[in-house]
Amino acid sequence: MSARVQKLGNVLIPVDDLDKALTFYGEVLGLTVKFRDGDRFAALDAGGVTIALAAPAEQVAGAVTAPSYKVGDLAGTVAELTAAGAELVSGPGAGPHESRAVLRDPSGNVLVLYSPL
Repeated sequence: MSARVQKLGNVLIPVDDLDKALTFYGEVLGLTVKFRDGDRFAALDAGGVTIALAAPAEQVAGAVTAPSYKVGDLAGTVAELTAAGAELVSGPGAGPHESRAVLRDPSGNVLVLYSPL
C-alpha cells in the first residue's frame, strides 16, 4: 500500500459555542490561538499538535473528537483505506479550507483525511 499520512494535522474537538470553548482552551488551559474562522472553527497550538475547535457548522466528523491527517492524494488514500476495511462516512469533498473525507477505521473510530485545495 502507498497510503501515507504526511502529518497529524490536528485533533478535531466538537464544541457547542466557539467563544466559550476558546475561553476554556485558550485562557484556562493556556493554548495559543493560531487561526479563527468566525464562529465556525479555531485552531490552537498545543505544543506541536493543533487542537481544532469545531462549532456545529464545521463538525465534519460529527459530534466526536477525531484526528485529522494531511495526505498528498486524498482520493487515492480514501480508496486504499476503504479497500483495507475502512468505511467512508462522507466525501471526498471540498471544504472551506481543504478537500476532506471522513472515514471510520475497522474498529469504528472516526478519522478525517485532508489535502490543501
